[in-house]
Amino acid sequence: MKNLTLIIGAVYGLVSVILGAFGAHALKKVLSIDKLASFETGVKYQMYSALFLLIVGYILKFETPSEKWISILMIAGTFLFSVSIYLLAFSEVAAIPSKAIGPITPLGGLLMIISWAMLIFYFVKAKF
Repeated sequence: MKNLTLIIGAVYGLVSVILGAFGAHALKKVLSIDKLASFETGVKYQMYSALFLLIVGYILKFETPSEKWISILMIAGTFLFSVSIYLLAFSEVAAIPSKAIGPITPLGGLLMIISWAMLIFYFVKAKF
């Protein structure tokens, strides 16, 4: 699980840089200002999660189920949150049904919040 966390953290970082550059240059002509801002929010949170996963990958030993769930929830939450925002940003351009995708974003955000809360609990329990 440690290696998977580090690999996915690195992949999330790589993809967020690529999408950030793509959004800054190519999407200005395609998306409205509001949709572009949403897209950039997805990119930012994906990068935050990439850094979270890289740090957690080095800090945690992944010996307990809770340590594994910290990583799993962040990986899944980031995917649901950011990908749903990317799809919503293109909803007008690509005729993507936003009503079907919209509820996925807060679910992804909730998983990310739970992951952060579990990390806080891990630190409190570890008594650094």
